[in-house]
Amino acid sequence: MTSHDRAKVLAGKTALVTGAGRGLGRAFAEKLAALGADVAIHGMRENGPAEYGEGTTLTAVAAEIGRQFGVRTRRVLGDLTKGEDIARVIAETEDALGPIDILVHNAGGDIAAAGGDIAAAGGKPDPNDAVNIKEADVRAVLERNLLSTILTCQAVARGMMERRRGRIVTLGSVAAFKGRTNGAIYAVSKAGVTHYTRCLADQLRPYDIAVNCIAPGDTRTGRFLGTRAVDPDRMVETGTLDRIATVDEVARVVEFFAGPMGAFVSGQVLRIDGGGQCWPG
Repeated sequence: MTSHDRAKVLAGKTALVTGAGRGLGRAFAEKLAALGADVAIHGMRENGPAEYGEGTTLTAVAAEIGRQFGVRTRRVLGDLTKGEDIARVIAETEDALGPIDILVHNAGGDIAAAGGDIAAAGGKPDPNDAVNIKEADVRAVLERNLLSTILTCQAVARGMMERRRGRIVTLGSVAAFKGRTNGAIYAVSKAGVTHYTRCLADQLRPYDIAVNCIAPGDTRTGRFLGTRAVDPDRMVETGTLDRIATVDEVARVVEFFAGPMGAFVSGQVLRIDGGGQCWPG
């Protein structure tokens, strides 16, 4: 076997990556495609990749990933807080690429309920604390993160259970492991994702389906860098772990959980923060 063949350890597999138009989601999709998987590129909006200058359209991103890595891709649009949209996303993925072997549920975010330009640009709730956040924003943040994770994992898991194989990776956050005033409901939603992942992993053990959660800290995505002031000293890539992660450093963990090395690892939540949180999760 050549080194090129060894690199394509996911050849013949179909992956669905949600929220894959930009940022971490796109990095996850690229990592799986580089390993040979055919990938469905999901987004909520066709023009989402352009919002922080990381692309143009979801269709273009899917085509570019397919060309770059020589795999089949499919662009799928849908609101993953709605069961009917989830069913359609899965059907379109499987019609184009085959049964889903790998789900990486990345879609979510600390995003306000307000319509129009605010929501489209990923504006945060304001106020965004534990007491004063508006009810509409509470519901929006919980739905985007926790509800979408539960509903999407449920729908994909049923097919995996029938086939008795699969990998599921959910997206948590280091925000889940520490009390915080700002972004409190987001932290609560990610704590829920963390525990739902463990519960799902327990149920799917007899079906040979590994379920794990990654919990990144600060990561240099377009959205992260475009929505706050960033200490330039934390933008280094070597010499210290007290820095902001690159997207590839997070994507490597998805490679582990989705690939052969992660076959006997399930029910785990792995923080990717350079040791910023050194206590039990």
